[in-house]
Amino acid sequence: MTNLNYKQMNGLSLAYIGDAIYELEVRRHLLSLGLTKVNELQKRSKQYVSAKAHAALFELMLSEHQLSEEELEYFKRGRNAKSHTKAKNTDVITYRISTGVEALFGYLYMSEQHERVSQLMLWIFKQVETGRTVK
Repeated sequence: MTNLNYKQMNGLSLAYIGDAIYELEVRRHLLSLGLTKVNELQKRSKQYVSAKAHAALFELMLSEHQLSEEELEYFKRGRNAKSHTKAKNTDVITYRISTGVEALFGYLYMSEQHERVSQLMLWIFKQVETGRTVK
């Protein structure tokens, strides 16, 4: 990927690519579980990809010290970005946290930290599947 410097990208651009990477990882995981029905795949994916899920996961990431200082900086870059879109089905704070999580994954992908993406995704799968994100 030439001409793309993640250090110069704004939070929303990082979130844009991070959303796609995160969603792809979740879809791959759900298919690996043997799920084949589209309705079930959609229903299960919401446990991972909704703004509320992102917020719950981020809270766990913080409490368990899962993120480095640099990762937190990129999360904040996304969370604090001024978005012109409105939150759907959630409050503004939750939406912004979700954008931050997406920006974090955008940063990791754009900086070619693919192993770190895998590590965090495995951790996320465990949190969701053990019910730690349900309130």
